[in-house]
This record gives sequence, C-alpha cells and structure tokens, in this order.
Amino acid sequence: MSVKGRGGVGVGEMWSRNVVVSRNLALLLCFSSFFAGILFTNRMWTEPERTNLEPEACDQKLKVGNHISNNSVGQISNTQNDISKFNSKISSIEMKLAAAKAEQQSLTSADAASGNLKRKYFMVIGINTAFSSRKRRDSVRATWMPQGEEKKKLEEKGIVIRFVIGHSSTAGGILDRAIEAEEKMHGDFLRLEHVEGYLELSSKTKTYFSTVVALWDADFYIKVDDDVHVNLATLGKILAGHKKKPRVYVGCMKSGPVLSKKGVKYYEPEYWKFGEAGNKYFRHATGQLYAISKDLATYISVNQ
Repeated sequence: MSVKGRGGVGVGEMWSRNVVVSRNLALLLCFSSFFAGILFTNRMWTEPERTNLEPEACDQKLKVGNHISNNSVGQISNTQNDISKFNSKISSIEMKLAAAKAEQQSLTSADAASGNLKRKYFMVIGINTAFSSRKRRDSVRATWMPQGEEKKKLEEKGIVIRFVIGHSSTAGGILDRAIEAEEKMHGDFLRLEHVEGYLELSSKTKTYFSTVVALWDADFYIKVDDDVHVNLATLGKILAGHKKKPRVYVGCMKSGPVLSKKGVKYYEPEYWKFGEAGNKYFRHATGQLYAISKDLATYISVNQ
C-alpha cells in the first residue's frame, strides 16, 4: 500500500531523495577539507636547511678535529714536561738545603781550638762486613787495602778505607770483643750505632752514609762488600770524571722484575708499592759496589 503526501509524492520517495542529498553533501565536505588541508600545509611547511655532506667538507671537518686533538695531546705532553721539570727543581732545592744544613753542622763541629774546617778527602770507602767474615777481611788486607804506613800515605792522598760493622744484639758479647781485638791489631774499622742482622742491611747502609758524611768531608762515599776486590786506581779515575757534577750515583746499573709470589727467592713483601704485577724495579746499582756524591749522602743523612 502506497502512502502519498499532500503534494502527491510518496513518503518513500522523499526519504530516498534526502539520503542522496546527504551523501552528496558529505562527499563535498570531504573534498573541501582535503584541498583546504593541502593549501594550509603548503603555506606553513618550510623545507629544512640542508647540511653539506660533500666529501671535501667531511674531510675538512675531520682535519680540523684531528688538529684540535693533536693540540690537546701536545698541551698534555707540555704540561707533563713542565711538571717533571718542576719536580726536578724541587729535588735540586731539597738537596741543596740538605747540603747547606750539613755544611752548617760541619762548621759548628769543627775544631774550636784551631778554627779550621775538616780536611777535604777525595773518597771514603766503606767495606760492608759481618762478624763471621774474618777470612774475607784478611783477604782484603792482603790484596788491595794498604796497611800501616801505606795506609797513612793513602789517606794523605785523600782516600779513606774502613771495614764497616755495627754491634751484636748482645752488647759487649764475644762477637763485639772479637772485633775490638781485631781493631786494636789493624785499626781499620768503622763501628756504627747499629745492631747487625741480615734483615737490617738497608738500615745499616743508610746509617753508614749518615755516619761517614759527618766524619769525613769527601767528594764521594763508596759502599763495597767484603767479597769484592777493588782496583783503587781504576775507581779513582772513574770518579774523577764525575767530580764536578753535584749529584752522582755511580755503579753497575740493573733492573729486574718485582717478585710478588710469596715463598720464592727475593720475594718482595711490599711489591704493591711498585705497581701492578709484572712491573720492574727502577734502575739501580748492584749492591756489591757503588758510589754516591756528597750531596746525595747528605740527603740520605737528613732524610733517613
């Protein structure tokens, strides 16, 4: 059954026309929005600035970067050199102060009656020895260490030689009495305020240098073991070439690994002070024979 309105048009036809108009209107609005969006985007969007990535420009930037890096490395190197020079100057000043202090002590301890300073010597040789080394001492006396009048003549030439030993753990015991008897016979010992012991050798050496620099004003102070035979003429010739130098350390130089494994021979209990495992000791002279100048001996005396 068809229902018609007043104008003669049915209700179904009117609804169909309204749907068509709505669709057309929606499509029109969509197209209008699309074109409006394109127009707005073209006006508001700005093209980003291009970065020049040409190979030449990249190379130039890399060169500039490398130049800056090289300059930084150079500045660091210069700074390290400046620090090293500064440390050297500080060490030099410290040694000069130590030498001045020792010189002042020499002035105050000079002979008050004569008012003269201690005599100047060329070298003082200390032969490190032990209570049980009598045969070694006799061998040295029979070979390169003059005795009697020859010893006095050598000292007049500025060369002093002494066996260096401390005291036993039992003061006045049989070991000390044996050394005293040997001293009366030969007169060639220097007794230190030190208790003898294998683990105290470093302390003995420092005490030796402190003692001899106070007793004798010499250019060089030498430490030698009692199983080493010395050619005095050759030694004197070598040291004479370094006489005008202020701080001298002469010997058979060496270096070696720091042994950090407990139980091995020459184990270093304080190995950690030398850095990581596998590091080496700083370059130093072998302990059998070496010489140091007065400034260094004075520095040891003041800072032991």
